[in-house]
Amino acid sequence: MAQAYMTETGSDGQEPERRESRLRRLLDGWRGDRGIWRRGLILAALALLLALVMLTHGRIPNRIGNLGSLTETFLPWLGVFIPVLLVLAFVRKSASALIAVLLTGVVWLNLFGGLLTDKTGGGGDLTVATHNVNADNPDPSGTARDVAASGADVLALEELTASAVPVYEKALASTYKYHSVQGTVGLWSKYPLSAVRPVDIKLGWTRAMRATVAAPAGRVAVYVAHMPSVRVKMKAGFTARQRDKSANALGEAIADEPLKQVVLLGDLNGTMNDRALNAVTAQMRSTQGAVGNGFGFSWPASFPMARIDQIMVKGIEPVTSWTLPATGSDHLPIAARVKVDATAS
Repeated sequence: MAQAYMTETGSDGQEPERRESRLRRLLDGWRGDRGIWRRGLILAALALLLALVMLTHGRIPNRIGNLGSLTETFLPWLGVFIPVLLVLAFVRKSASALIAVLLTGVVWLNLFGGLLTDKTGGGGDLTVATHNVNADNPDPSGTARDVAASGADVLALEELTASAVPVYEKALASTYKYHSVQGTVGLWSKYPLSAVRPVDIKLGWTRAMRATVAAPAGRVAVYVAHMPSVRVKMKAGFTARQRDKSANALGEAIADEPLKQVVLLGDLNGTMNDRALNAVTAQMRSTQGAVGNGFGFSWPASFPMARIDQIMVKGIEPVTSWTLPATGSDHLPIAARVKVDATAS
């Protein structure tokens, strides 16, 4: 039997031994190296600094160019430095750097590891979607058809221009019986809308609205919002003061909402990690974080790096959340399915 086994493998059982010998030689080389702890201290310090930034990002001040919010917007991307530092630690044969990098990896996994798993579920009775369609969209009709094909029962659109609104209305009329446009945001629904009104987010013009959707399982308050844009400038840094002011106003409106089941759809120009959105995020759950698969980045559409488009819920159970295919916009549309509680209406 032993002879037959060696003939089938064609290796005489030597390959595992070779791998074991290489590993043993590597470990023996490191074990006999007296400088293994002294080398790579700068690498170790860089790794620990990276871990410190991730652990204490909330303490990075916004007084200088809104540096804290800028860091939090792209916080998950700090993880790309970890494999680079890991390779350098091996090249330098530095145990100090290797341990520091591994600790940094643990910190990153603790913060974002949960987003790497598929938490999507089945069921639910209401599908919602939102899309910043881009004011310069070259094909609004095609974009409307694409997002309607998602099967959404309730669809929010942001960055609507006066000239494009009739195009969207015509393209979506066959799918959605009810709709309302308030300023530059709109809501399309397969179910009746009531108590529709603009929401003042301190801009001087309308970029947010609220409506009650009479879903079959119960009433849901749906908010649509497009927060002011943020910019990264050489002298001013991450300029987001107006966005932050609008986020606070939106948070107050949602906190005062009389209905128990609330859905927020829109482009918030900020991620769930951004402290500037605390007035909203402190009272609502991200569907992507709760029941999504992956980070669900939505912007820019050509190479998504951040999820600044959000679907958030309060008093309602999310079931699944996903990102839709690209359209003619610079944002990706996103969708989620939720379960409405009839007893909470």
